Amino acid sequence: MNFHLIAGLSVFVGVYGILISEKINKAFITLFGASLLILLGVLPQEVAFHAIDWNVIFLLISMMILVGVTKETGLFQFIAIKTAKFAKGDPFVILILMSLLTAVLSAFLDNVTTIMIIVPITIFISVELGLKPTPFIIVETLMSNIGGTATLIGDPPNIMIGSAGSISFLDFLVELGPLILVILFVSYFITRFIFKKDMVVSNNRKARIMDLDDSKAIEDKPLMVKSLIVLGLVIIGFMLHGVLHIPPAAIALFGASVLMILAKKDAEHYFKEVEWVTIFFFIGLFILVDSLVELGVIEYFGTKLLALSGGNVKITSMILIWGSGILSGIVDNIPYVATMIPMIKVMSSSLDPQTTKVLWLSLSAGACLGGNLTIVGASANVVATGISHKSGYTISFKEFAKYGIIYTFASLLVTSAYFYVVYL
Repeated sequence: MNFHLIAGLSVFVGVYGILISEKINKAFITLFGASLLILLGVLPQEVAFHAIDWNVIFLLISMMILVGVTKETGLFQFIAIKTAKFAKGDPFVILILMSLLTAVLSAFLDNVTTIMIIVPITIFISVELGLKPTPFIIVETLMSNIGGTATLIGDPPNIMIGSAGSISFLDFLVELGPLILVILFVSYFITRFIFKKDMVVSNNRKARIMDLDDSKAIEDKPLMVKSLIVLGLVIIGFMLHGVLHIPPAAIALFGASVLMILAKKDAEHYFKEVEWVTIFFFIGLFILVDSLVELGVIEYFGTKLLALSGGNVKITSMILIWGSGILSGIVDNIPYVATMIPMIKVMSSSLDPQTTKVLWLSLSAGACLGGNLTIVGASANVVATGISHKSGYTISFKEFAKYGIIYTFASLLVTSAYFYVVYL
């Protein structure tokens, strides 16, 4: 082993270990690792900076701004209160409807942003019902990761996979959308079996929900209309980007720029909506993973995986679904997918385009659904439990995993059957 290989592997493993332990802010440690690789000569600066996927970066920034502006209008709070009143204050019906709302919003916005919108409202509604909010929060978080699997922008790993594998918004929706509908159906019965007995409240508590004034939730109706129009056009653009040959990042960036101009507020106000910690985490992560590519580590493991499966696409797909599902639950699915992307590229060099597409989709389904396994499996989980803790309701690693394991393994079983029937 030469110095660069030892140094590169040491830095990567060290950073990964700290990410799992959560001892240091994830952006700080990835940027430290990335800059250390450059200082040690493992990666030249030009190569390191070229490794950053700016399509992913600008798509994330743009969607954060779009959702941030829309959130200020009160639209999302209005939808949540309407949903609770539609359920007539029945806590189990509220749980199911809010979970479905979370899944749908996560598909067309992103799961982290959706959780930031939904969880505070859920805590308010559950308190009004006199119930502990943790079951609501856990189920909504699990549904956010399931719903986010269906589209390009629903979960950060899909943004990365879509960019690397040239898979469009419409491709994700058409290929994985039906699978997600089946998983949501199965999840309903799991939720009913686990939580329905705890969802009992008095008629007085139900009446509190019915007395909530949803009309007061809308704070800026003209901006809400503008936001809905721009968001709608952006989503249509995502669906047609394969035909228009315009990258999703460009569509989202244009939409975010237009909406900021129409909103007529200070630039600093809207740039605060961007989760810069997440953005810089991605930047550092891209550089860290590229070091493994440059050192030949990814090619080595990609070759080994092909040898293990004997080049059989059925076996490879199942390894990706279950391996990704389990590993993404142990570590955050974002760094896991960033590590796997170059490996899929190595494997795809000897495969036809359709087979390669199946492998990308297998990685997507396994990683996004596997994020439900534990609190650290997906960014949405960390955000949801953090909001819950600040509100006085702590969700432990053990409590989350108790339910996450059930939903994850059920999802992976359905996914395996779906891929076997549809693709293999």
